Amino acid sequence: MNVIRRVFELLWRGLDGLRKVLHLIVLLFLFALVLAAFRERVPIVPAQAALVIAPQGALVEELSGDAFDRAVGEITGDREPEALVPDIVEAIRAAAKDDRIDALVLETEDLTGGGLAKLRAIARAIEEFRAAGKKVYAHGEYVTQTQYYLMAQADEAYLEPQGAVGIDGFSVYSPFLKGGLDKLGVSVSVFRSGAYKSLGEPFTRTDMSPEVKAETQEWLGALWLAYAEGVAQPRGLEPAGVNRYVEQAVPLLRETNGDAALMAEKARLVTGRKTRQEFEARVAEVVGPDEDERAFAAIDQDSYLAAVRSERVLERHPAGHVAVVTATGEILDGSGSPGTIGADTLSAVLEDVRHDDDVKAVVLRVDSPGGSVLASELIRQRVAALREAGKPVVASFSTVAASGGYYIATAADEIWAEPTTITGSIGVIAIVPTFEGLLGKLGVGFDGVATSKLAEAARLDRELSPEIRELLQLGVDQQYRHFLQLVAESRGKTVEQADELAQGRTWLGTRAKEVGLVDELGGLDDAVKAAARLAKLQEGQYGIDRREQPMSWREVLIRDLGAIALHAARRIGLVDRTPPLASRTLAAVERELGRIAALNDPRNLYFLCTACEVR
Repeated sequence: MNVIRRVFELLWRGLDGLRKVLHLIVLLFLFALVLAAFRERVPIVPAQAALVIAPQGALVEELSGDAFDRAVGEITGDREPEALVPDIVEAIRAAAKDDRIDALVLETEDLTGGGLAKLRAIARAIEEFRAAGKKVYAHGEYVTQTQYYLMAQADEAYLEPQGAVGIDGFSVYSPFLKGGLDKLGVSVSVFRSGAYKSLGEPFTRTDMSPEVKAETQEWLGALWLAYAEGVAQPRGLEPAGVNRYVEQAVPLLRETNGDAALMAEKARLVTGRKTRQEFEARVAEVVGPDEDERAFAAIDQDSYLAAVRSERVLERHPAGHVAVVTATGEILDGSGSPGTIGADTLSAVLEDVRHDDDVKAVVLRVDSPGGSVLASELIRQRVAALREAGKPVVASFSTVAASGGYYIATAADEIWAEPTTITGSIGVIAIVPTFEGLLGKLGVGFDGVATSKLAEAARLDRELSPEIRELLQLGVDQQYRHFLQLVAESRGKTVEQADELAQGRTWLGTRAKEVGLVDELGGLDDAVKAAARLAKLQEGQYGIDRREQPMSWREVLIRDLGAIALHAARRIGLVDRTPPLASRTLAAVERELGRIAALNDPRNLYFLCTACEVR
């Protein structure tokens, strides 16, 4: 059997290698065509221009997946693109101080999601741009709720005359599988510590439990209020006006005889209605015309960043650096690709930082719902080692830092969260399915011998024995007590006080600050300044060193070639910028199944919050 397995493994590796080679050939061929047809000059910032911010896909703190597969997937349309929030923020902030940039233009039609905390980070950069005395312009066609958050930050926001602003509120819905599992004959045993730890409910219930529903409604309502305030304030509105636009959508649309664009204008969500050509002519009045590609002089984000970064090469930072280490995605045992947090991979990055004498402080940027208990503990130990080495650590929470995402931050000196961060979910869970009913229906049985009752009981073709159930529950309870102890020590509380805040309960950043689960509210920049303060670094004397999971030369080459090829392919219409709704839906389902399948804790214990994803 071992020989047969090895043959199949070698066959699979050979086929997978062949696939990647063929993809590489296709990619290089496309790149050669693109390079010949669209040879780019070294980016030069015009003397007078608008910076165009046009995020593609979902907002992320770190690009996910293998660089090769990501590049090929985006070109072939099999993968949704991603937009790096740090890059967008960096470009806008640089432009605010750049005399060559007179205006900012927001094009959000290809933005698909990303979470309110990420949107707020970009909004703060836009606010700084406006504070510099420069104007911000936006145009939209059918504007989604996510897209509108950025569009609302503009001084002048225009809507296509036949367009609409689609705001409908937030929701948290999960599929409940118990009825279907019962019909299949599959039993799922759930072991948990924490009354609000809801990860197992889809397998054991047909609906959301009353306590979880009440808790979710509380924080989701606060999150919606934060959204309404975030779009109302720059438009000169009250949050109640945004709520009315949603709650009274039918009568408001009736008043305009079905004209959705007019409805948005009357609600003052937009400045007015203009076609794309009229909008570009308006921007050209401010920055001047450009007859080559569009009606106004402009430079795109990637070209602008390439230019300004090249100008910074000679900057010196005599006091050292604050390292920013990003932890994005589910926490997994072993190695992980970007977009997941592999314990071994992230630990290696943290160790490199610990031994780098030029790094004086560290910011751990967390955007994670948690995952493996063991992997979370290994990462927490590496964070603690940084402090033991005399390097202050500040945890900075993005959209989600819950369960294991919060656990790894307990070793930090300070915890900073966005007001809209979804955090907490302090609890432990284990889920074990058994298939005795399904196998019986199929006529499949198991028989054999074992050296102990425990070995005999560890089977999935029969119901879990009382001994196995007790073993799993004891393990869950022990890990929960350990989690509580860490929270208590980190937050200066007793274990009993920590337990009152735990139980799997989810908190928004504002409430987490009130109850003492986080120290301060603020974004990544605030956390960097806090880390510098703890390291006694003077402002202007230190640099920021963004540390990412290491990439091979092959991955770097593919990433860069893929970005150029994708950009050119979009320009000549070879890539559909907006994949069909059905394709996006199926991709989302595939993504969820892949996420669950990737969970790999050796003891099947998880610090994980699956109810933290807001739609």
